[in-house]
Amino acid sequence: MRLEPAPTAAASSLRQTRSTCPYCGVGCGVIIESAGNQITGVRGDPDHPANFGRLCTKGATLHLTASAAVTRQSRLLHPLRRAQRGEPAQRCDWDSALDLAAARFAQIIREHGPNAVGFYISGQLLTEDYYVFNKLVKGLIGSNNIDSNSRLCMSSAVAGYKQTLGMDAPPACYDDIQHASTLFIIGSNTAYAHPVLFRRIEAARRANPALKIVVCDPRRTDTAAMADLFLPIQPGTDVLLLMGMLHIMLWEGWVDSAFIAAHTGGFETLKANVLDCTPDLVTQTCGISRADLLQAARLFAGVSSDHAAQRTPTLSLYCQGLNQSSSGSAKNAALINLHLPPDRLENRVPDLFR
Repeated sequence: MRLEPAPTAAASSLRQTRSTCPYCGVGCGVIIESAGNQITGVRGDPDHPANFGRLCTKGATLHLTASAAVTRQSRLLHPLRRAQRGEPAQRCDWDSALDLAAARFAQIIREHGPNAVGFYISGQLLTEDYYVFNKLVKGLIGSNNIDSNSRLCMSSAVAGYKQTLGMDAPPACYDDIQHASTLFIIGSNTAYAHPVLFRRIEAARRANPALKIVVCDPRRTDTAAMADLFLPIQPGTDVLLLMGMLHIMLWEGWVDSAFIAAHTGGFETLKANVLDCTPDLVTQTCGISRADLLQAARLFAGVSSDHAAQRTPTLSLYCQGLNQSSSGSAKNAALINLHLPPDRLENRVPDLFR
């Protein structure tokens, strides 16, 4: 029998807490190691279904951003107040700080009206925090001047989901990557922005060498380097490309008419909307070849070159290249139209998702 050394006092005092990485939207599980109030290390959670222990560089170095040396220099632990602009800030207590803030806001609103104040809040707040801030600004103050990076980040996706699926509930999951025959990636350099998710894509291709990957991006990114088909469209032409692909799919008959009739509404309106998005217009505007446009539509529709009746599944992946745009909602809706024609007229939730 081999004797193990007794744990040191430092090791025995370490605490482990399961949490989620706060950076990108992959949702990687992390295990945080801490001693007292100090975080000492972070590692991937091997039991978490989003990452199975993998972490990218940002996630793996999370503990460095919370080290004592950093927090002492950059994190405020108490309120600071300047008596006059330009003077050094002096520490004050929470009660006087909150009283001062409330009094100043009340004075401005009383003298200049509710629209004289505005709030720009963090995208990292919890749902309950958003609710309270919106109640304060819209309910109590009576102003609509509240914003956050969440609006530019994901609200266009929410609007696209509600316009097409009828609810903010994308019906996909990570396991779909293993079941797809084609991955359509648009508006995302996944290899750089979401490397843990990209590892899943690489693993899916190793398991299924026949997996096709289409990447649509004005830049030739690291993600584009692994694509079977790369569409380097002109910036701002995403909607026309997607509507042009749908134009081809409709007129080639690469759609499931029975599914459309049973589960969707507004199909004729959608068909009329893409009528003018001809291959000639799309290729000239987007700056891609006609052959590549046709191949993109064929791969998305999941049909082989001989137009076989049995089609294979396609999964689309997108990110801020679609969302962060003045036409972000239209881009999201156009992409979903390729999967499921929308119910624009009746705004009814498709039966498939009831």
